[in-house]
Amino acid sequence: MTSEQNPALHLREEPLSSEEIYDGRILRVTRDTVLLENGTHALREVVHHPGGACVVPLTGDGDVLMVRQFRYPHAAETLEVPAGKLEYGEDPLTCAVRELGEEVGASADALESLGCLYPTPAYDKEVIYMYLARNIKLNQGQHLDADEFLDVVKLPLSEAVARVMRNEIRDAKTQIALLKTAFLLQQK
Repeated sequence: MTSEQNPALHLREEPLSSEEIYDGRILRVTRDTVLLENGTHALREVVHHPGGACVVPLTGDGDVLMVRQFRYPHAAETLEVPAGKLEYGEDPLTCAVRELGEEVGASADALESLGCLYPTPAYDKEVIYMYLARNIKLNQGQHLDADEFLDVVKLPLSEAVARVMRNEIRDAKTQIALLKTAFLLQQK
């Protein structure tokens, strides 16, 4: 059957079966069989992740508080906005507020949504929710997890954006959140 015969199937894949092939601490992986719009079957390996939230902590002076940390899969230090994994069922805003406090020791009166993103939509169900925290207050020290090691780095937003454009900041959520923040501020 083609999409010409049934337009409701165009650009859709109907799940037929799912087999769990890995269940870990952070994610699980399934191998799914799907029905394609042309009537054939295909395999899809899907990473199931609870998602995450990130926050751009912006000071009243226009500086961004970022975190430098080692990322094992890339064997490199990265410069990122504070972020963390959602607990299953957790509100993304709650996660963003928690990570702002834990990673940079800051709080904000309110966070505003910058939307969400799919980091790797071809095989991963993860959704990352982005927030902007303006006029943050440094009112507490970091509260890092026992296995978390990072340094706080303060940069002017313009310098952070310039580093994105020079490909010095490679983390996708950080790139998008910083660029959206810069664009939003230019609109006012």
